[in-house]
Amino acid sequence: MTDPRPAPYPADTRAKGWRYSAGIFLDAARVAPEKAVFRPALPMFLLPGWNGTNMGTRLAISKKTRFEVFKRDRFTCQYCGAHPPDAVLHVDHIVPVAEDGPSDMDNYVTACMPCNLGKGARSLEAVPQSLAEKAAEVAEREEQLMGWHAVMSDRRERIEDDMWEVAEILEPGSMEKGMLRDSLQSIKKFNEKLGKFSVMEAAEIALAKGFYSTKKTFRYFCGICWNRIREIEEKANA
Repeated sequence: MTDPRPAPYPADTRAKGWRYSAGIFLDAARVAPEKAVFRPALPMFLLPGWNGTNMGTRLAISKKTRFEVFKRDRFTCQYCGAHPPDAVLHVDHIVPVAEDGPSDMDNYVTACMPCNLGKGARSLEAVPQSLAEKAAEVAEREEQLMGWHAVMSDRRERIEDDMWEVAEILEPGSMEKGMLRDSLQSIKKFNEKLGKFSVMEAAEIALAKGFYSTKKTFRYFCGICWNRIREIEEKANA
């Protein structure tokens, strides 16, 4: 029995002089247009990740945007905590592009290369890097390392500024005259555990007691801070 469905267009169309016009294949040598056989167009299938409006295209992330994401995340992988110089950082999409994830800051997160690729080491079948790629990676590492150092330097300066701000309350003029190293380290520790403003409040309470020596004032200040730390720990363990 003959198959009633129209046959696909001939494989040797080019060799036999066929041409396509308005949905019809014409034999330029022998077939007149009015006698040509109509060949219906093949159906269009939607590809995965395409909903008709969004084709799931991954837009290139600009260098400026990448470093804004890195700075926001303190140049640290948000999955494993890795940071330069031990890791090369990437910008990852929280909601994948294939699942219609937006390309904006709220959907970006800092990830190291293993976390971004979903594996801890390169496959042996991976294509070796070219010299240009290696040079680009070294340059990227250096730039990320400089950014990491800048963030850490800013953090260190902030910690020092916060420490001296509390010290000035306990011993006015201490920034010029200096203060015992152990006392300064204690203030740093309290700032880290309680936050600067809670520690400043403790210093003001101790100073208001009116002790005749700065040593007694500082000991009273330490007692307030340790009591507050214990209260926090007891609530956390309750």
